[in-house]
This record gives sequence, structure tokens and C-alpha cells, in this order.
Amino acid sequence: MGSDIEDPDHARDQDRYRAGNHARDHVPHRSPGTDPRSWCLLAAERLERDRPEAALEAARQAIERDPGGEWGHRLASLALERLGRDAEAVAAAREAVRLAPGSWTARLRLGGALRRTPDGWREAWAEARKAVAFAPEEPDPHVLAGDLALLRGDHERAVASYQAALRLSRDHPIARVNLGLALLCWERPRTHHDPAWDADHRETTRARRALDVWSRQVRVLLAVATVVVTAAALGLGLHREAQIGGALVLGGVVAVTVRQAGRVPVWSRVPAMLHRDLWFTTDAVMALAVVGAYVAGLATLPADVDGVRDGVWAGACGIVLLNGVAARALRLLAEAWRGRPVRALAQFAAAGPVPAARRNADVALWILAGRAWWALVLLLSLCVVAAQPRLALAAAAVPVAVALAVRRGGVTPLLRATSRRDRPLALSPALLAVAALLLALAGAAPGRVVAGLPAVPALGTAGSAACVALAGAAGAFAVRAARAWWGGAPGPWRSALILCESRGRRLPGDASPSPGVSDAVRHAATYSRSVVLAYTQQGCPRALAVSAVTSVSASGELRLIAGDEAWEAVERDPRVVLFVGDPRFWAEVRGIAVPSGDVLRITPKRVLVREYPGRHQARAR
Repeated sequence: MGSDIEDPDHARDQDRYRAGNHARDHVPHRSPGTDPRSWCLLAAERLERDRPEAALEAARQAIERDPGGEWGHRLASLALERLGRDAEAVAAAREAVRLAPGSWTARLRLGGALRRTPDGWREAWAEARKAVAFAPEEPDPHVLAGDLALLRGDHERAVASYQAALRLSRDHPIARVNLGLALLCWERPRTHHDPAWDADHRETTRARRALDVWSRQVRVLLAVATVVVTAAALGLGLHREAQIGGALVLGGVVAVTVRQAGRVPVWSRVPAMLHRDLWFTTDAVMALAVVGAYVAGLATLPADVDGVRDGVWAGACGIVLLNGVAARALRLLAEAWRGRPVRALAQFAAAGPVPAARRNADVALWILAGRAWWALVLLLSLCVVAAQPRLALAAAAVPVAVALAVRRGGVTPLLRATSRRDRPLALSPALLAVAALLLALAGAAPGRVVAGLPAVPALGTAGSAACVALAGAAGAFAVRAARAWWGGAPGPWRSALILCESRGRRLPGDASPSPGVSDAVRHAATYSRSVVLAYTQQGCPRALAVSAVTSVSASGELRLIAGDEAWEAVERDPRVVLFVGDPRFWAEVRGIAVPSGDVLRITPKRVLVREYPGRHQARAR
């Protein structure tokens, strides 16, 4: 058999496209003229050079010269998206899909455009799944599916999609960075809203805001009332009057509740919102708990100072006055122990010099430091409460475990580079290591106290020094957070994590050239009687003679009439191969078959032209 030669039109476009992407400063010396594919190449080059306005103009020139070419519409959609014109970007992407329904690049572009619209997640997910089914060997469809799963909070599915993309292309920066986010269990700001819902996100946001305001107002109102009632009962001796006034405050709670309830536009979505957002649920439950604690405290309000020791009243006052502090501490503790930061750091390090990777790595390192801090604080608290100083010996394992995890993850160079940029981050691990060493020493020699120095019960002076070191580590975090807040920069917290959209020097899949079909292959497909359609049925390859190729569009799409078996097969697996015979050569068109009316529309993914062997080759055989 002769050699495989890719269709010359498509091969030439691919070569020129790659050359334009690797030479970003290249400026064409002459106009593309009337060739629409040359205008598309120019638009792609301008997109790579971050000139969306000029790229849009070039794409429109291509569309004007070839309205049936889907490549120009895809490039116009990309340019419009970068200009912030999302509705127009979706319209251009839909036109590309209409012209080539079997094009994985068109499906990818439509899915990418739809994910930026308020209620487009469900349709974007359908397009992403089609792109994956049409081109499972390409990484970009898997990345889009991972991004959509991550936006919904489905971290397991996102991890699986990004890993599938990295198996196909290990240097894909978006897959690397966003896989790290999925490992960190990243959540977008509107956690309470499921993007797959039909409800408008603005309505659920208004509902969330109204319930947040209700919780805040109830807790503050009852906290102030508790202070006033306690002062009146204990300081002024007005016990009965204080209880009556405190009971009247509950009327204010009812008024706040009724007012904010009227501002919730979608009560039917509130249970699902509470299920999706843990901290939203915590705020709502805490407000109810504060009301119950306030009533209990009011009922057990002591008449004099001697009754302050009543456990019910003291506990109720603690809940009413300190619920906000407890909730914040609980949230910091939970966020520190959520996700797998070491594995995420490994992905950020492998992504290379991507701004999003550096920013997310800083946050992941602070999360790792936060875990070490909380482990030492909880261990110290346990030693003091249980009066068992020997438990402090376990503190020595904390820095060892962190060091082994960092070394095993291969992120030591990333840690050094980040520490040079972030001095508080470099100081925090050192203070934590000192605190762990001091706690271990206090556990080894408990009860030793240096004269004149304060001592933690059961741990001695070394325990006090460990507390100072832990306070210093917390101070380093506070300094870093204050500096970020003052300068408006990303801070050392989870809300600073961002999705990555930078492909680096990779060719974006939704901007790549559409496979063209040469005039020779077009003529052979239209007039040849030797056309065979190969497909997969129940895992086995099948071949079927094609009744007729009715037409070949300007963009290379083939429309053919085939038997019922082919129709049933392409519904399960749309990937097919069309073999076209000619006296001089035979062509292999690999593409996607989509039923449309009475014909199958095959959008080419790759066209190979295979030459017949010559006479000398036949004699040799």
C-alpha cells in the first residue's frame, strides 16, 4: 500500500496556524485577499497576540467570503467573548454548530461560550459531553467538562475529567491548575446556587442576602438585649422589669423575621440552597439557637450576683454573646482541613509559570500552615484541659509530617520561591516549628517553671513560650491578611483561589482550523461508486456500502444516504470513517456522523489521502 498523506489543504492550514502561534510578533506583509481560510489564520494569530478587536474584524472578513465556513464563526465567537460580548459570542458559536453539527471544535466553542451566561450551565454541559464523545482523544473537551463540574461543586467528577485531559497532554496548564483547585475543594462565590437550576441566580442571591440579614439582625439584637437585661437585673435590681422588657424584645425578632421573609422571592429553593451551602445553613441554625438560648437565659435570669453561677444562664449568655466568634473559628478550622493541599501544590508546581498557579500555590501553602497551627493549638488545649502534659510529646510529629508531605509532593522548589515573595509565609513555618519543639520539650519535662516567668498549667514555662510562638504565627497571618486588605491584593484565604483560563503556548482547541477537503477528494466523494462507511457496532468494526453521497459542502461536510444499521450505530458511537475510491488514489475521511432528516451529515476530523502502489511496488510484492 502507498504512503499516507494528509489532505494538503488542511495540512497547509495547520502548519501556518502553528507557525503563527509560535511567532506571536509576526505581522503579515500582505492582505489575505479573497481566501477565507487565510483570513481565519490571521484572526487566530491576532487572538494569540491578544488583539480581539482586530481578530473580530478578520473573522468577519472570513465569514463574508465564506458564510458556510464554521471556522470563521468560531473565531468570531472567541473574539466576542474576550470583548465581553457574551450574548453575541453564544450566537456566533450556535451558527458554527448549525453549519457543522459534528464538529467537536464547534461544540467546544459553544460550551465555552454558554458557561459564561447566567443560565447556560445545563446546555454547556450537554455540549461538553458531545465534544468529549466526538473527540475523546483531545484534552480540551475533558478540560471544559472538568471546569463545568468544578463550577457546580462536583469535585470528584472534575478531578476525573482533568486527569483524563492530562493523560492526553501532560503539559496542559489549565488542566493542571484547575485540578489543583478541585483537590482543594474550591467553591465559587455563589455556593448556594446550583448552576444547573432553572431558577435565576439573581433571585437565589436575593434570598440568600435576605436570610443572611435576618440571621445577623436577630443575633445582634438579642446580644444587645442580653447585655441590657443583665445590667438592669444585676446592676439596678430590676429583675422583674428586666424580664418583661426582655420578653418584649422577642416582638422585635418577630418583626425582623416577617420583614426579611417578605424579601425572599423563591422559598421553594431555600431547602436546596441550605443543602448546598454549609455556612449558609450554619448561620440560619445559629440564629435559631440564639433565640432558644435567649429565651432560656431570660427564664433563668438571676436576681442577684450570687445567682450568676447558674450553669443554664451562663451557658445561654455564652451562646448569645459569643456565637459569632465560635462560628468564625469553626469555619477557619473546617476550611483548613478541607481538601488535599499537598497534591494541589504538586499540580501548581507542574503547571509552570502561570499567574493563576502562583496565586493558588500561595493560598495552598497558607492552608498547609493553617493545618499545622490548628494541630498544635488543639494539642495544647487537650494537654491543658486533660492535665496530661505527656500528650505534648506528639507535637514533634507535626513539623516532621509537614516536611515529609512537602518533600513527597515534590514542591520544595515552589515553597522556596513562594517564601521569597511572601515574607510572612516564610516566617510562619519557622514559628510553628519552634512552637512544636517547645511543646515537645514541655511534654518531656512537665511542671518545670522558671522563676519570674508565666507558665501554662501542667506545661511550665516551655508551654508558655510555645503559646508565644503560636501567637506569632497567627500574627504573621494577620499581617499578611491586613496587607492584602489594605492594598486590595489577593489574601491568604480560600476566596483568593481562582480558575485558570490561560493555555500558555498551547493551541486552543476551539480556535484550531477545521479540516478542509481538497477538490480532488470532493470530486471523488461525489461521483465515485466506491464509497464505504465504517463504524463500530457492539464493540466490533463494521463496514457498509453507501448508497449515495448527496453533496459535499464548502466546509467539507459530507451528506450521504446509508442503511438503518448505520443510523443505529452512530446513535451509540458517532465516530465513523468514510473510504472513498478513485482511479488515482483513495481517501480516508475520519469524522463524526450526525443524523439530519433523511441523510447522515459527516463532519471531517481528519482527511488522509492514500496513494495506490505503483507497478514496481506490485512486482516487488
